[in-house]
Amino acid sequence: MLQIGEVMKAWKKNIRQVIPYVPGEQPNCADMVKLNTNECPYPPAPGVIAAAKAFEPETLRLYPAFPENTNLVEALAKFYHLKKEQIFVGVGSDDVLANIFLTFFNSDKPILFPNISYSFYSVWADVYRIPYECPALDENFCIRPEDYKKENGGVIFPNPNAPTSIYMPLMQVEEIVAANPDVVVVIDEAYIDFGGQSALSLIDKYDNLLIVQTFSKSRAMAGARIGFAMGNAELIKAMNDVKYSINSYTLNAPSLAMGAAAVEDVEYFGETLAKIVNTREEAKRRLSALGFSFPDSKTNFLFATHKEVAAKEIFEYLKTKNIYVRYFSTPGIDNYLRITIGTDVEMERLYTALEEFLN
Repeated sequence: MLQIGEVMKAWKKNIRQVIPYVPGEQPNCADMVKLNTNECPYPPAPGVIAAAKAFEPETLRLYPAFPENTNLVEALAKFYHLKKEQIFVGVGSDDVLANIFLTFFNSDKPILFPNISYSFYSVWADVYRIPYECPALDENFCIRPEDYKKENGGVIFPNPNAPTSIYMPLMQVEEIVAANPDVVVVIDEAYIDFGGQSALSLIDKYDNLLIVQTFSKSRAMAGARIGFAMGNAELIKAMNDVKYSINSYTLNAPSLAMGAAAVEDVEYFGETLAKIVNTREEAKRRLSALGFSFPDSKTNFLFATHKEVAAKEIFEYLKTKNIYVRYFSTPGIDNYLRITIGTDVEMERLYTALEEFLN
């Protein structure tokens, strides 16, 4: 007869064990400057706020729109000049990407993604037991297209890449897509609105291409959890088939209403992007003067290293000033800080603190 301890050991054998993704700190203290999770420093569009105020809480007794999340999908289709059948929406781009891994990466061959990239990719691959390989970036932290021209079970990479902030020109993106006609290629464009050219223009040319974007960065709606994929209708249908087999009602009703309002306010969207980009360019100048260097960011953050002081020391000092940036202990990037672009006022506090510490 099994003892209690032995029974516990028996069921533990069937637990799926993975090393989870570790997000940036989420501090909640007075007078802090939060530059560690790449959130937008400005509020959502006025239409989003109006939609939130107009939402009738009593309607929460009803399921949200099924199965097409109609208003949000229609708004996205209009904005990106696509058909509704070419758009998939989910609870943040993480949900969308997880669905992509589950739907398309089912080969015995390894999928490919960069060794320095969004660290959630390896977590999903482990959860779904997908083999993978991680081609190394070059000495300048750039993706090498030639590394993605070998046999594989799928390709995914961010553009611009995270956490390096480096944008790959569209010509090189297409080089990778064209070299992989027999697998699904996914471009994770969480930061594309801040610089560079989206691969959206390639969708009609390549039926195996998926573009993933998010409302969490440029649309100032990280708390609403909205992400979406764009591709040909057959790919989107396959994703929806998997989604509806797990949980049809993923996005909540308030997020659907607010998300549609965000897309419709084109003017505010452009103004917000312009402010962030202007502050980013000023940050490059100010941080360079303090001895930092970084790739030429096309995102809403800088990937910075100092010529004399270790990144971890700077990170720890800034925390004592209630200023939070992101530090990675990963070999190869463990002397870099990822610094989100905040408001001009927040950035001035950062510069002042750095001047005090470094001078």
